[in-house]
Amino acid sequence: MTIAAFLTVALLHLMVAISPGPAVLMSARTGVTEGLRTGAFLATGIGVGGVVWAAAALFGLNLVFQAAPAVLWTLKIVGGLYLIYLAWGLWRGAGAPLDMTARATPRSPLSAFRLGLVTQLANPKPAVLFSAIFIGTVPQGTPAWVYAALLLVVFLNETLWNTFVARIFSFNRSRAAYISLKSAIDRSFGTLLALLGLKIAVT
Repeated sequence: MTIAAFLTVALLHLMVAISPGPAVLMSARTGVTEGLRTGAFLATGIGVGGVVWAAAALFGLNLVFQAAPAVLWTLKIVGGLYLIYLAWGLWRGAGAPLDMTARATPRSPLSAFRLGLVTQLANPKPAVLFSAIFIGTVPQGTPAWVYAALLLVVFLNETLWNTFVARIFSFNRSRAAYISLKSAIDRSFGTLLALLGLKIAVT
Protein backbone atom coordinates (compact mmCIF):
# COMPACT_ATOMS: atom_id res chain seq x y z
CA MET A 1 0.00 0.00 0.00
CA THR A 2 1.49 3.33 -1.04
CA ILE A 3 1.76 6.38 1.18
CA ALA A 4 -0.59 8.23 -1.17
CA ALA A 5 -3.22 5.50 -0.81
CA PHE A 6 -2.83 5.52 2.97
CA LEU A 7 -3.28 9.30 3.11
CA THR A 8 -6.29 9.02 0.82
CA VAL A 9 -7.96 6.57 3.21
CA ALA A 10 -7.16 8.83 6.17
CA LEU A 11 -8.63 11.89 4.43
CA LEU A 12 -11.74 10.07 3.21
CA HIS A 13 -12.44 8.78 6.69
CA LEU A 14 -11.87 12.20 8.24
CA MET A 15 -14.54 13.60 5.91
CA VAL A 16 -16.89 10.83 7.02
CA ALA A 17 -16.16 11.51 10.70
CA ILE A 18 -16.78 15.25 10.27
CA SER A 19 -20.11 14.80 8.48
CA PRO A 20 -23.12 15.25 10.81
CA GLY A 21 -24.48 12.01 12.20
CA PRO A 22 -25.59 10.36 15.45
CA ALA A 23 -22.08 10.47 16.96
CA VAL A 24 -21.57 14.17 16.23
CA LEU A 25 -25.03 15.05 17.58
CA MET A 26 -24.38 13.11 20.78
CA SER A 27 -20.97 14.76 21.21
CA ALA A 28 -22.47 18.23 20.82
CA ARG A 29 -25.22 17.66 23.35
CA THR A 30 -22.88 15.99 25.85
CA GLY A 31 -20.48 18.92 25.57
CA VAL A 32 -23.30 21.35 26.36
CA THR A 33 -24.87 19.45 29.21
CA GLU A 34 -21.92 17.68 30.84
CA GLY A 35 -18.77 19.42 29.69
CA LEU A 36 -15.56 18.55 27.89
CA ARG A 37 -14.35 15.78 30.20
CA THR A 38 -17.47 13.67 29.78
CA GLY A 39 -17.53 14.56 26.08
CA ALA A 40 -13.97 13.26 25.71
CA PHE A 41 -14.88 9.89 27.23
CA LEU A 42 -17.91 9.75 24.96
CA ALA A 43 -15.68 10.55 21.97
CA THR A 44 -13.30 7.75 22.97
CA GLY A 45 -16.20 5.31 22.89
CA ILE A 46 -17.15 6.63 19.46
CA GLY A 47 -13.56 6.11 18.34
CA VAL A 48 -13.52 2.51 19.55
CA GLY A 49 -16.84 1.91 17.79
CA GLY A 50 -15.33 3.27 14.58
CA VAL A 51 -12.40 0.87 14.95
CA VAL A 52 -14.82 -2.05 15.40
CA TRP A 53 -16.59 -1.24 12.12
CA ALA A 54 -13.33 -0.54 10.28
CA ALA A 55 -11.81 -3.82 11.48
CA ALA A 56 -14.96 -5.66 10.46
CA ALA A 57 -14.69 -4.11 6.99
CA LEU A 58 -11.01 -4.97 6.69
CA PHE A 59 -11.69 -8.58 7.59
CA GLY A 60 -14.62 -9.13 5.28
CA LEU A 61 -17.86 -8.23 7.07
CA ASN A 62 -19.18 -6.75 3.83
CA LEU A 63 -18.89 -10.21 2.27
CA VAL A 64 -21.15 -11.51 5.03
CA PHE A 65 -23.63 -8.72 4.32
CA GLN A 66 -23.62 -9.63 0.62
CA ALA A 67 -24.07 -13.34 1.32
CA ALA A 68 -26.72 -12.81 4.00
CA PRO A 69 -28.50 -9.47 3.49
CA ALA A 70 -30.79 -10.26 6.42
CA VAL A 71 -27.83 -9.75 8.78
CA LEU A 72 -27.34 -6.19 7.55
CA TRP A 73 -31.07 -5.45 7.66
CA THR A 74 -31.28 -6.76 11.21
CA LEU A 75 -28.35 -4.63 12.34
CA LYS A 76 -29.81 -1.55 10.64
CA ILE A 77 -33.25 -2.02 12.16
CA VAL A 78 -31.90 -2.64 15.67
CA GLY A 79 -29.49 0.30 15.38
CA GLY A 80 -32.17 2.59 13.98
CA LEU A 81 -34.57 1.69 16.78
CA TYR A 82 -31.88 2.43 19.37
CA LEU A 83 -31.31 5.90 17.92
CA ILE A 84 -35.06 6.52 17.86
CA TYR A 85 -35.16 5.46 21.51
CA LEU A 86 -32.48 8.05 22.32
CA ALA A 87 -34.43 10.63 20.31
CA TRP A 88 -37.60 9.89 22.29
CA GLY A 89 -35.68 10.46 25.52
CA LEU A 90 -34.62 13.90 24.28
CA TRP A 91 -38.17 14.81 23.26
CA ARG A 92 -39.65 13.57 26.52
CA GLY A 93 -37.23 15.65 28.61
CA ALA A 94 -37.21 18.71 26.36
CA GLY A 95 -39.60 20.67 28.55
CA ALA A 96 -37.75 19.97 31.79
CA PRO A 97 -35.30 22.67 32.99
CA LEU A 98 -31.62 21.89 32.69
CA ASP A 99 -30.17 20.31 35.80
CA MET A 100 -27.59 22.91 36.81
CA THR A 101 -25.65 20.29 38.79
CA ALA A 102 -25.09 18.15 35.67
CA ARG A 103 -21.54 19.39 35.18
CA ALA A 104 -20.74 19.02 38.86
CA THR A 105 -21.96 15.41 38.81
CA PRO A 106 -21.77 14.23 35.18
CA ARG A 107 -22.17 10.62 34.20
CA SER A 108 -19.23 8.35 34.96
CA PRO A 109 -16.39 7.96 32.44
CA LEU A 110 -17.46 4.36 31.82
CA SER A 111 -21.06 5.39 31.24
CA ALA A 112 -19.99 8.13 28.80
CA PHE A 113 -17.66 5.72 27.00
CA ARG A 114 -20.40 3.11 26.76
CA LEU A 115 -22.89 5.64 25.36
CA GLY A 116 -20.39 6.70 22.68
CA LEU A 117 -19.58 3.10 21.79
CA VAL A 118 -23.21 2.00 21.50
CA THR A 119 -24.18 5.13 19.58
CA GLN A 120 -21.45 4.38 17.02
CA LEU A 121 -22.25 0.67 16.83
CA ALA A 122 -25.95 1.45 16.35
CA ASN A 123 -25.11 2.53 12.80
CA PRO A 124 -23.78 -0.43 10.74
CA LYS A 125 -23.44 1.64 7.57
CA PRO A 126 -19.80 2.59 8.34
CA ALA A 127 -18.88 -1.06 7.81
CA VAL A 128 -20.24 -0.87 4.26
CA LEU A 129 -18.61 2.52 3.71
CA PHE A 130 -15.26 1.33 5.04
CA SER A 131 -15.47 -1.69 2.74
CA ALA A 132 -15.98 0.57 -0.27
CA ILE A 133 -12.95 2.66 0.74
CA PHE A 134 -10.70 -0.26 1.60
CA ILE A 135 -11.49 -2.36 -1.49
CA GLY A 136 -9.90 0.18 -3.80
CA THR A 137 -7.00 1.23 -1.60
CA VAL A 138 -5.89 -1.72 0.57
CA PRO A 139 -4.42 -4.51 -1.59
CA GLN A 140 -4.27 -8.15 -0.56
CA GLY A 141 -1.10 -9.05 1.27
CA THR A 142 -0.91 -5.69 3.05
CA PRO A 143 1.32 -6.05 6.16
CA ALA A 144 -0.36 -6.29 9.55
CA TRP A 145 1.30 -3.06 10.73
CA VAL A 146 -0.46 -1.16 7.92
CA TYR A 147 -3.81 -2.56 9.08
CA ALA A 148 -2.94 -1.44 12.61
CA ALA A 149 -1.98 2.02 11.34
CA LEU A 150 -5.28 2.33 9.45
CA LEU A 151 -7.27 1.40 12.54
CA LEU A 152 -5.26 3.91 14.58
CA VAL A 153 -6.13 6.63 12.05
CA VAL A 154 -9.81 5.72 12.31
CA PHE A 155 -9.66 5.90 16.09
CA LEU A 156 -7.86 9.25 16.10
CA ASN A 157 -10.13 10.81 13.48
CA GLU A 158 -13.30 9.82 15.33
CA THR A 159 -12.02 10.57 18.83
CA LEU A 160 -10.31 13.89 18.15
CA TRP A 161 -13.10 15.28 15.97
CA ASN A 162 -15.86 14.39 18.44
CA THR A 163 -13.78 15.70 21.34
CA PHE A 164 -13.42 18.95 19.39
CA VAL A 165 -17.20 19.09 18.88
CA ALA A 166 -17.77 18.51 22.60
CA ARG A 167 -15.25 21.26 23.37
CA ILE A 168 -16.95 23.80 21.11
CA PHE A 169 -20.31 23.10 22.71
CA SER A 170 -18.88 23.09 26.25
CA PHE A 171 -18.05 26.80 26.25
CA ASN A 172 -20.10 28.95 28.61
CA ARG A 173 -21.56 30.90 25.70
CA SER A 174 -22.79 27.68 24.09
CA ARG A 175 -24.21 26.52 27.41
CA ALA A 176 -26.00 29.85 27.98
CA ALA A 177 -27.57 29.65 24.52
CA TYR A 178 -28.64 26.08 25.21
CA ILE A 179 -30.24 26.99 28.55
CA SER A 180 -32.27 29.77 26.94
CA LEU A 181 -33.45 27.55 24.09
CA LYS A 182 -33.37 24.14 25.74
CA SER A 183 -36.80 22.94 24.70
CA ALA A 184 -36.36 23.88 21.04
CA ILE A 185 -32.78 22.58 20.87
CA ASP A 186 -33.60 19.23 22.52
CA ARG A 187 -36.54 18.72 20.20
CA SER A 188 -34.34 19.62 17.22
CA PHE A 189 -31.66 17.17 18.37
CA GLY A 190 -34.33 14.55 18.99
CA THR A 191 -35.89 15.07 15.55
CA LEU A 192 -32.54 14.84 13.78
CA LEU A 193 -31.58 11.73 15.74
CA ALA A 194 -34.92 10.09 14.98
CA LEU A 195 -34.60 10.94 11.28
CA LEU A 196 -31.11 9.48 11.21
CA GLY A 197 -32.42 6.36 12.95
CA LEU A 198 -35.21 6.00 10.38
CA LYS A 199 -32.77 6.57 7.53
CA ILE A 200 -30.45 3.88 8.88
CA ALA A 201 -33.33 1.42 9.32
CA VAL A 202 -34.99 1.85 5.93
CA THR A 203 -32.14 2.55 3.49
